[in-house]
Amino acid sequence: MDDNQMHQQIQELVNEERELRESTADQSQLPARAAKLQAIEVQLDQCWDLLRQRQARVHAGENPNDAKLRSASEVEGYRQ
Repeated sequence: MDDNQMHQQIQELVNEERELRESTADQSQLPARAAKLQAIEVQLDQCWDLLRQRQARVHAGENPNDAKLRSASEVEGYRQ
């Protein structure tokens, strides 16, 4: 996946997240919507991490295609 494809996937996830946040679901759908939002947030974090890895490899003169998608637990465990 190249950087343009990464940006496209990120934009699609952001759009989906926005739609979920703006939707007016009935009370019975709130737990499912919250779970879906959480999953999207994790996917976004993974995509941003992969994109940063790719950019770091380019700056280091390495092949950006060697960057690997990290697990959700690894990406979510980063200290801010």
